[in-house]
Parts: sequence; structure tokens; C-alpha cells
Amino acid sequence: MSGGLLVAGTTSDAGKSVVTAGICRWLVRQGVKVAPFKAQNMSLNSFVTREGAEIGRAQAMQAQACRVEPTALMNPVLLKPGGEQSSQVVLMGKPVGEMSARGYHGGRQQKLLGTVLDCLAELRGTYDAVICEGAGSPAEINLRRTDIVNMGIARNAGLPVLVVGDIDRGGVFASFFGTVALLSTEDQKLVAGFLVNKFRGDVSLLEPGLDMLHGLTGRRTYGVLPFRHGLGIDEEDGLRVSLRGTVRESNTAPPVGEDVLRVAVCAVPLMSNFTDVDALAAEPGLVVRFVDRPEELADADLVIVPGTRGSVRALEWLHERGLAGALVRRAAEGRPILGICGGFQVLGEHIEDEVESRRGQVEGLGVLPLRVRFAPEKILARPEGEALGERVTGYEIHHGVASVTSGEPFLDGCRVGQTWGTHWHGSLESDGFRRAFLREVAAAAGRRFVPAPDTSFAALREEQLDRLGDLIEQHADTDALWRLIESGAPQGLPFIPPGAPA
Repeated sequence: MSGGLLVAGTTSDAGKSVVTAGICRWLVRQGVKVAPFKAQNMSLNSFVTREGAEIGRAQAMQAQACRVEPTALMNPVLLKPGGEQSSQVVLMGKPVGEMSARGYHGGRQQKLLGTVLDCLAELRGTYDAVICEGAGSPAEINLRRTDIVNMGIARNAGLPVLVVGDIDRGGVFASFFGTVALLSTEDQKLVAGFLVNKFRGDVSLLEPGLDMLHGLTGRRTYGVLPFRHGLGIDEEDGLRVSLRGTVRESNTAPPVGEDVLRVAVCAVPLMSNFTDVDALAAEPGLVVRFVDRPEELADADLVIVPGTRGSVRALEWLHERGLAGALVRRAAEGRPILGICGGFQVLGEHIEDEVESRRGQVEGLGVLPLRVRFAPEKILARPEGEALGERVTGYEIHHGVASVTSGEPFLDGCRVGQTWGTHWHGSLESDGFRRAFLREVAAAAGRRFVPAPDTSFAALREEQLDRLGDLIEQHADTDALWRLIESGAPQGLPFIPPGAPA
């Protein structure tokens, strides 16, 4: 059996995904054959593996950190929210139905424990080390009985646990102590220690607190990672109410041409795979922001309607916000629009949906000549093709089947004037195609914007992952971390009362 570690967090968004990726990249640079694992993930940002399985994008990115091909074994359970009360359950990369949160946590989740343990065992039999990521907090005492992703998997697989805390939020010492103190005696035995994330300032000022934490819990801190801009990997949060005002972090290099290019992304409900715009944000001179008001489209050179888990709900939202009329006017004026997946569907003539919303036939915005029918079977694919004279690769995740009746072919979709639509996610990561597309947009917008000739999105991703590995190598006690991965949690860790409630 190989070594292993579970990276847990005091809260959601404490930095578990980033730390997991950083540890993976540090290990692979030491010659260790390593794989990521997350038993259960809740995310609308997903990816399609080469075998046609849908997994969380964070696990696909962590696999890239490991320099291995992602597989369904690395994320056997994916929950894709369809609203506040229910999610689509994806098991081993394939959807198996919709389920309420009560129904899932009321029994279905625990029945999946055997599946996730089998997946973890298979990975551990293949790799030297498996770095697992938890979800939320391990101290969610209301969910512990059916947990299969935090202490449930740690207990069953004998994994040591490293708890990550985001000090930038404040209260990290209380969060560390409280996390341990709300676990049962058996769970506490596996919590080896802590890792501080996003620290700003002089570490020497923090050290007395770390010493006191050690005295209170008997557990050491394995590192203090400094705050660094631009180190986030593909995000998981699919339930943000609004992303208005959020700006994707852009490359700081100056524009190559005389103008910048402004991109507005409609922050539709249940937005999925908004990581599609990361490749745009990496371009020098290109500014990307998320918007939810029609006035914010006025100065945009390109408007993107992104993917969504609820195309019909997105249509309603666009009408409610006044964005629908603004998009129709924009298309009539020949100003660039790109619809991706669900965003492509809403630009069509109508949607027939008895699967997601069960609303039957709904009129679309009518700016692209297509009709969409939702099928029970989900299309999961890794297509390759050509557009604008360049090779393009992407991935498809959708129930909607589009029938395009006219227009100019564009990937699997169509183009009419300066309105473009496709089901393909990830197409903008193809460098040559992205540059050709941006040249078209700039010409239509009358901007003297020139795409940088040497921007490689894949190389930028690699640089980002190496920076994560550098953080671990330079700011964590890697000797102690390796002992933890290889040998498990230290013996004799003290119990911190009160422990888990009966």
C-alpha cells in the first residue's frame, strides 16, 4: 500500500484544492509517482476525462499537477447543484439521477462509501502516494454519521489529516482548535497538525501563537504559506448568487496593440465552467469582468453568455435583468457575442426541456438559428476540430441536443454575423484559435487590439502549478510532511475535549 494524506480545511475555500495541488507538484518533482483524490465533490465546474467520465475541474487540475491523466477514480462522486435543494449525482463519471440534499445525506451518501474506498485503494495500489482533498470542514457534526469525504474516508483508509486554515479571514487559531475539539476520540487520533494559508507579514509575529496552539492541542504546524496573488486553480463553488464586479485576474503585461479589449461575462444563475474565460484573462491587454446589468454591456467589446446548469432559468434571469433585450439589440448591431454550452442554447430559437427544468417548450432569444431538445442521456465528449483556420480541442457536458438550421458552421454550433455559439467548453485554451477569434472580435469592435503572439495557456498553467509546488517546498516542513505521508499520523496525539457530541 502506498503513502497517503488527507488535506482537510477549517472551512470551505480555506485553500484545500490549492494546497493539495501544491503538495502533488512538490512530490512529483521529487520523483514520487503521485495521484490526487476527492471522494465527493460539489461543483458546477467539471471536466471530461479521455474515457468520457465527468469529474470536478479541481481534480483534473490536480492530476495535471501530478503530471498524470485524470480519471474517474480521482473523483468518484460529483454533485452538480440544480438549485438550493437538489443536485445531479454523478457516479464514476456518469449521471445517475437528481437527489435532494436530505435524500442524499439521509442514506444514499453512506451507501457510496464502498465505491469511494475501492477507488482510493486502486489508486494507492498504483501510485507511491495519493493526496486526498476533503470537503468543507471535517467538524460538520450534523453530517459526520454519513461522511465519506473527510474523517469518514480518513478513518476507513487510515489516512493522516492535515488541517488547512485561511488566516486572511481571521480567527485561524480558534478555527484550528475548534475543528479538533469537535471530533471524536478516534477521529482526533488521525489529525496530525495544521497548515496556515494566505499569511501576510512577518512570520515571527505568528510563531508565539503557533507555539501556544501546539501546547493546547499537542499538534504541530507543518508550514505557513504566504499570501500570493494569482495562485487559485479551477474553482469549485457553483452556488454563488452573483459575481458582479468580480474581475478575473489578468496578465500584468501591457497590451501588444494600441487598445485593450473588454469582455463582459453574464453571471447567469447556476453558472458552470466559468473557467472557460481564464484563457482570455491570461491575454495581455484583455480585461474580463462578470456582469448582471444591461448597462454593463455598453462598453464591452465581447459579451459571453457562459455555460449553466439551468438554461431555462438562465433565460428567465436574462429577461428579469433586462439583459435579454440588450443581447438581442447587440446581435442586431453586429457587436460580438459568444454563447458557450447553456449560453449557446439560450441564444437559439427555442428550448424543449423535459429533463432539467421540465418546462416543456420555451422561447429562446432567437439570435441564432437553432432549436434545442433536452435528452435524458448526458453528452460527455472530448471533441477536436478546426475553426478560423486553426485546430481546436474542447470538451462537452450537456443534455441539450442542438439542431442548427442555417448560419455559418462554428465548431459544433454556428455563427451569424458576430454572434457565435458552441457546446464546446475549453476551446479558448487552444492558443492559435483564441488569437484568431480575438482578432475577429477586435476588428468587429473597431479596436486596435492585437493578441500577444507568444501567450501559451498551457505553459501559464504549468508555471502556476510550479509556483504552488514552490510554496510547499519553500514554506512547509517538507521532511515532516513526507514522514506524515509515508508513516501516518504520529502516535499518542492527545484528546482535546469536548469531542464530538453523542
